[in-house]
Amino acid sequence: MQGGKTANGDKVSGWVWVALAVLMLLALAVVFVLPRLVQEYELPLVPRADTTPVVTSSAPATANAPQISPFDEAQRARQRREAQDALASLLERQQALDEMAVDQWAAEDYQAAIADARRGDEFYRNTEFIQAALAYQESDLALSALQQRVPETLDRMIAAGQAAIAADDSALALERFELALQLDPDSEPARRGLARAQTLDQVADLIASGQALQAQGDLQAAQQQFEQAAALDRAHQQAAALVADNRQRITDANYTAVMSEGFALLQQGQSDAAIAAFERALRIKPGSNEASEAIAQTREEITLERIADLREQAQAHEAAEAWEQAVAAYDAVLALDGNLVFALEGRDYSARRLQLDRLLSVNIEQPMRLSDQAAYDEAREVYQIGRDLEADLLAEQGRVGERLAEQLDTMEALLAQMLVPVEVTLTSDNVTDVTVYQVGQLGTFAETTLMLRPGRYVAVGTRPGYRDVREEFVVGFGRELDSITIRCHEEVAAVNRP
Repeated sequence: MQGGKTANGDKVSGWVWVALAVLMLLALAVVFVLPRLVQEYELPLVPRADTTPVVTSSAPATANAPQISPFDEAQRARQRREAQDALASLLERQQALDEMAVDQWAAEDYQAAIADARRGDEFYRNTEFIQAALAYQESDLALSALQQRVPETLDRMIAAGQAAIAADDSALALERFELALQLDPDSEPARRGLARAQTLDQVADLIASGQALQAQGDLQAAQQQFEQAAALDRAHQQAAALVADNRQRITDANYTAVMSEGFALLQQGQSDAAIAAFERALRIKPGSNEASEAIAQTREEITLERIADLREQAQAHEAAEAWEQAVAAYDAVLALDGNLVFALEGRDYSARRLQLDRLLSVNIEQPMRLSDQAAYDEAREVYQIGRDLEADLLAEQGRVGERLAEQLDTMEALLAQMLVPVEVTLTSDNVTDVTVYQVGQLGTFAETTLMLRPGRYVAVGTRPGYRDVREEFVVGFGRELDSITIRCHEEVAAVNRP
């Protein structure tokens, strides 16, 4: 070797010496450092648990005690760590179940799982880590199975609490719902159940008080108690049912009282007031057949009473020969019941009598219209109808109404009078041309006499160069006439006179 070169003449690089130095240091570390590190730490480099056995004898350790190899020590550390991991999971589950009061709903299974854990402790203390890990895992699995039973147990506790509420056992209900909340603090059914359980005794007291008041007949006070109970526990079925039942009792009591009032008014003859009472009862209990029938019957009675009253009025008007009022009374009856035979027949008869009365009256009140032959003939026909009716009445009833008799007598006199001519004297000036309507043209005269039937007449006089004259006069009907003068005396100025 020469000048830093190998036998082959190659020069040795400086970094080769550095690499050799590092390898020498690593070899020394494996020989002297690693055994001590394995003794103080578990893999992967976590502090080793103190497993120094408790010394029970003062005898010195023998110098020839077997030494554990680093590999065996590492295996034991891994087994111990696995056992510790299983124990950590187990302890976490145990704490969760303890918070759920597991000893109150699965005590036997829980204690069996804890027994497996304690068996694992024995293995662990004896450094039998594999068996310890298996025991811990069995305990962990058992506790996990208990955790899986939590939802079912929660439902069972809630159902038991609800059953206790239904049985009015507040203590048991509180116990079950409190346990349910330990199983699941966020359970809304459990919270509601606990709230109901806390008010159960107060609700029961209010219900008992309300029922006592109800038995005494104080329904309003009872209603207040029942409503307070229902307000405390809106899910309490009995309280809700009592509120509805007692409210119905109040309604029934009010309804009965108002119906009784209506019947009492009906007995007193106050039909309108009775109907008002029955209508109030119907508002209290809509759809009540009893109230509806009472209203209908009362209205029917009122209608019958009204019909009877109107019938009496119509008959009274007929007797008084007040035919217009009689027709109105029958019309009122027919408005109530359009099928009543007496009203239909009565109205027909009264209407015909009214027509006859009016025809007779118009001729009697306006006798001069009889001077017209057509009117006279019509009046005579009406008069004859009246006489025929008179005969029928005498035959059926043995009497005739005074008004009809008077009308017929007056009409008879008028008709007879219309047949008797009256002497009428007319005077003129022998130059006026006279015409009497309804008679004819008379020409000029100084005086003339006419025989005229009673009536209204018009005489017209004309004369050239003079204004026409017109005179109206009435003949008969008890009027006395002087001579009637018809002559033109007012000269008209000549338009073309020179």
